[in-house]
Amino acid sequence: MSDTTTTAQGQSNAETGELGASWAFLRTHLREYGILFALIAIMAFFQIATGGILLKPVNLTNLILQNSYIVIMAIGMLMVIVCGHIDLSVGSVLGFVGALAAVMIVNWDVPYLLAGALCLVVGGLIGAAQGFWIAYFRIPSFIVTLAGMLVFKGLTLWLLAGQSVGPFPPEFRLIASGFVPDFFGGEERNLFSLFVGVAVAVLILLMAIRTRRQQQKRGILDEPFAFFALKNGLIFLALVYMSWLMADFRGLPNVFIVMALLIAIYSFVTSRTTFGRRIYAIGGNEKAASLSGINSQRLTFLTFANMGMLAALAGLVFAARLNTATPKAGIAFELDVIAAVFIGGASMSGGVGTVIGAVVGAFIMGVMNNGMSILGIGIDWQQVIKGLVLLAAVIFDVMNKKKG
Repeated sequence: MSDTTTTAQGQSNAETGELGASWAFLRTHLREYGILFALIAIMAFFQIATGGILLKPVNLTNLILQNSYIVIMAIGMLMVIVCGHIDLSVGSVLGFVGALAAVMIVNWDVPYLLAGALCLVVGGLIGAAQGFWIAYFRIPSFIVTLAGMLVFKGLTLWLLAGQSVGPFPPEFRLIASGFVPDFFGGEERNLFSLFVGVAVAVLILLMAIRTRRQQQKRGILDEPFAFFALKNGLIFLALVYMSWLMADFRGLPNVFIVMALLIAIYSFVTSRTTFGRRIYAIGGNEKAASLSGINSQRLTFLTFANMGMLAALAGLVFAARLNTATPKAGIAFELDVIAAVFIGGASMSGGVGTVIGAVVGAFIMGVMNNGMSILGIGIDWQQVIKGLVLLAAVIFDVMNKKKG
């Protein structure tokens, strides 16, 4: 056999091996990549179906504002679900905290900064109270948080006396309706917002490259370069394009900055800290985690306290956006939040899920709501379609586990 033939066969075998490794990687990480491509496909569909309305700067800004409180709560819910639990009370806590903020600011003339801080503390205490019974008395989270949902619905009605309370001071409303000012003095575009958006996109790309190099040095790199380049290239282009579009309107909303900070902080906590790793360990196998020295009770307690605080923050954002607190605020929000986390790739049995996945899941729900509303699809069919999408995500999770 000639050297040329041997070389050709070697190259062919290498290509076949690389292709097989790529397919194996894709099957293992189908959930992670599938959800990203699903968001792109859904956005492309509604962009075409709505005649380009979906990605107009005004509508894109509105999409972010409409889904900000869902994204904020989805981040906390991810940690609860990864830990192997669920929280059905988040919508009611959101409504109660919004009502409490309205009563303090509008009726009692409490300074809005102090009222906001107190509301976050109250939210944390509510989450801690529920987490106490779940973590230390082993009462199922479904029961405890279902009771919490009913309790805080009732307390919201009592606190508002069945009436809406508002309006809020303009300074308080800035958290949900304000925009980052243009410090560069752009006339047609908000240049500072564009600069921030591009800088964040570059930072995320550099961090991804750094992480890949670290994995390569440790010999634990399993992601083919083509997948890495495609995923991070799409994320980079999407962030830059979105920043360009929003800079054409009024720039980056204040609540977008809040969301970005939360995503960055909780992504770091869940993937790079001992606390985050232990939460995944508890969700994967609590008994094994406890035997290895992990204090599962304390971590579960803190996870619910964190969920309560984020629900309170979402309550402040929602109340500021509406400019009033209503007795019906937060109704069924827990369903959208839980659906976003499951659609984003979290497992029903715990131990699996990412912050980015939960955020992508929230935006899938948001894009579907926004797109169907633009197309004039009734709320009845919107609920049917959202329910089917959630069911499909859960079935996919179950089937994926059986294959594994």
